[in-house]
Amino acid sequence: MKIAICASEVVPFAKTGGLADVAGALPIALKKQGYDVIIIMPGYHQVDAKKFNIRKLNCDISYCVTENNIKVYFIESQQYFGRKGLYQDENGDYRDNIERFAYYCRRALHLLKEVNFSCDIIHAHDWQASLIPVYLKTVYSKDEFYSNMRTVLTIHNIGYQGIFSKEEFLKLGLDWRVFNIEGLEFYGKINILKGGIVFSDLINTVSPGYAKEIMTAEFGFGLEGLLSKRSRYLYGILNGLDYDIWDPEKDEFIISKYSLAEPEKKRPNKADLQRACNLPVLDRAPLFGIVSRLAEQKGFDILSEAIEDICKMGAQIVILGSGELKYENLLKRAAGNFSDSVSFNIRFDDPLAHKIYAGSDFFLMPSRYEPCGLGQMIALRYGNIPVVYKTGGLADTVNSKNGFLFSSYNKGDLLKAVKRAISVFSDKDKFSKLIFCAMKYDFSWERAAKEYIKLYEKAKVK
Repeated sequence: MKIAICASEVVPFAKTGGLADVAGALPIALKKQGYDVIIIMPGYHQVDAKKFNIRKLNCDISYCVTENNIKVYFIESQQYFGRKGLYQDENGDYRDNIERFAYYCRRALHLLKEVNFSCDIIHAHDWQASLIPVYLKTVYSKDEFYSNMRTVLTIHNIGYQGIFSKEEFLKLGLDWRVFNIEGLEFYGKINILKGGIVFSDLINTVSPGYAKEIMTAEFGFGLEGLLSKRSRYLYGILNGLDYDIWDPEKDEFIISKYSLAEPEKKRPNKADLQRACNLPVLDRAPLFGIVSRLAEQKGFDILSEAIEDICKMGAQIVILGSGELKYENLLKRAAGNFSDSVSFNIRFDDPLAHKIYAGSDFFLMPSRYEPCGLGQMIALRYGNIPVVYKTGGLADTVNSKNGFLFSSYNKGDLLKAVKRAISVFSDKDKFSKLIFCAMKYDFSWERAAKEYIKLYEKAKVK
């Protein structure tokens, strides 16, 4: 089977979020299982041509071959992609994003023909690649080269839909007949993600729980009706985790490497984290770690209300992240008021993130909604027990055997979950068993890739 992965960001070339991690890791896992995979992405200004040995194919296409022997094609355009940011600058989203990604989608389809990659599946990701299935079923519907290609669309976060004014429609190069309630029209505007959902052969989200949630008014962001209508073509596949990066047995950033066979070697990492974050080195204090973007979606509204009570329970909290100014200020204040209990680190710091996963006893992730979430998977791998809100991918990965959940989104229920966690922490035998159980879970990309292969097979026979 031949598969073309089309995504607007891909690790290690360009990244703003989890989409890039998936688009980078999934092709590697597919390749390992014997599938012919290529990647097509925009050739952004920030992509380091020298570092990745990127070569020219023609005037507007360059390519490289990764160490996993995967060919990556870059669609170049100084006009559209010769900018510092991927989607926005300090003034907000680029005003011509509709043109930028329409160009990317059309050029990606042209490229397949130019390099004669007659793929079975085009796997498009999020709104930026959602015009690919639209063009395939309309503009290219009579071209024999594309006749056997099927499309799978992955929705990473339905909150980002690519909505533009009706006046921009001519820039898409589509017939006005697709601008209707059964096509790209959305309350008088253009909705690119909606078009992808309508025209794709199959759709999936990044966890089974999230696939169900987006069919509800609470989480569907206005597309719940369409998704319910297409529910027989909607699937949920849990993201994988790159265990080459996240492995406490090989992690170069932590002071004491450990494994499921020797979990007791985890212990020195706690003291190392406490020292690194200027907290008292107290083994008896339950230590809660947080690595996150600071936003209401990530649960910082209820967490900021609960921090004082958590500190009064004798716990310590280490927070790494940046985001909304309101929460940055709230957490600065908490760190000032409870300097022996709270360490707040406003920055991107990969080594510290690894230390938090290895050194914390618990990982706090009270997200209001979470399509998949990688933090809780990493935490489990490191024997760092998750405390999470029961939603989306968090509910799919955390249970009473490996962590603590709360099912009503409020400060009171969050505190009850924290209290339960601290109670188990005080019972060393119980807590050791919990760590052992957590570290046994497998969220490898090999597992996830097998699920995607099943999805591709379904798309082929649709």
